[in-house]
Amino acid sequence: MTSTKIREYRVFIPSTIEAVWAFHEHPKAFKKLTPPPVFIQVLKNNLTSLKSGEVEFNMWVGPVPIRWIARHEPGPVEFSFTDRQLKGPLAAWEHQHILQRVDGGVMLIDHITLEHRPGWRGWLTRLFFDGLALRMLFFYRHRRTRMGVK
Repeated sequence: MTSTKIREYRVFIPSTIEAVWAFHEHPKAFKKLTPPPVFIQVLKNNLTSLKSGEVEFNMWVGPVPIRWIARHEPGPVEFSFTDRQLKGPLAAWEHQHILQRVDGGVMLIDHITLEHRPGWRGWLTRLFFDGLALRMLFFYRHRRTRMGVK
């Protein structure tokens, strides 16, 4: 049995919305936002913008490659985009990257909707893509974003 879970992580960035958007547009942003010891190997990148296209990659967790194909789509507001898993380890994954102007800077909101597969695969994805692991991932990503935005 699968059940949909929603996770949301927020960080204030003392910068402009345009600078935070530009950071995410940079070709190396994905790799910069991936914490060690995970290694990203991009196999195909057909992105035409943050809001359009697909990217296929292996996420190496130690010696184990996890194949993932994600489609980028527009998000719910002007400065947002969504990456949706087309193929990957979870039953479903949708990650909205939302930027909101706030006093003194930008609020970056990562809104994730996910579903685990049943059985042993679901237990593995709960271990690597939910709970403490997911909180640590976004702590790392938010720290790197704050450091990388000029």
